[in-house]
Amino acid sequence: MIRDNLKFEIEHSGRKKKEIAAALGISCATVSQYCSGRAQPCLATLSRLCSFLGVSADDVLCVEKE
Repeated sequence: MIRDNLKFEIEHSGRKKKEIAAALGISCATVSQYCSGRAQPCLATLSRLCSFLGVSADDVLCVEKE
C-alpha cells in the first residue's frame, strides 16, 4: 500500500519530519498526514519527496517493473 511505503521511507530516512517539511515547503502536520494515510501528496510533491529522501517513486507507488 502506498501509505505504508511512504511511511516506511519517511521513518527510515534518518530525517525528522520537520526537516522534510521545511525542504518541501509544506507543514510538519502534512508530513504526519502522509504517514498516517489521512492525506496523500500530489504528484509534484511526491516527486520532490522521493528525490529528497533518495528513493524511487516507483517503489513508493508499488509500480512493478517488467
